[in-house]
Amino acid sequence: MTTPAPLVLDVRDILRSGGEPFGAIMQSVAALAPGQGLRLFATFEPVPLFSVLGSRGFTHTAKQLGGGDWEVLFMPQKTADSSVAKNADVIRPQPFDEPPQRSLDNRFLPPPEPMLRTLQALEDLSAGKILEMFVDREPLLLYDELRQRGHDFVTDKQDDGSYRVRMRRSY
Repeated sequence: MTTPAPLVLDVRDILRSGGEPFGAIMQSVAALAPGQGLRLFATFEPVPLFSVLGSRGFTHTAKQLGGGDWEVLFMPQKTADSSVAKNADVIRPQPFDEPPQRSLDNRFLPPPEPMLRTLQALEDLSAGKILEMFVDREPLLLYDELRQRGHDFVTDKQDDGSYRVRMRRSY
């Protein structure tokens, strides 16, 4: 049996127009045949996606192309159980009652700036303190980063379509 060629997904136009390609990426991953990889083209190195797909059993190799573009090949790991959390649900803790110690407005910033700013601000807080962040699209990649670092979080969609994420630093 031969391994199928990687599925090619180019999200550069989505990113350049200010869109969020996470849904398209995850739909493509869900559509992969057993043993098939994903060749992704993006306008930045999608570092947060490495851990998201890594938790689903994929390794990656990344290569910078000209003009700031990146090509990343995600391949399923050769393991005895390759069904590593492929369809894991997003689990959101209960809301926090305490006021945040810091608030960030990350609306209208291009990826990956909102995530980088948020993770840095969270690291600057002491354990148990709360960071509140506003963004113009749901930060799906941020959720996995927060989980990996052991931080609690809750997301609320605002009336204007933006999102408020409250995070509690765990350590």
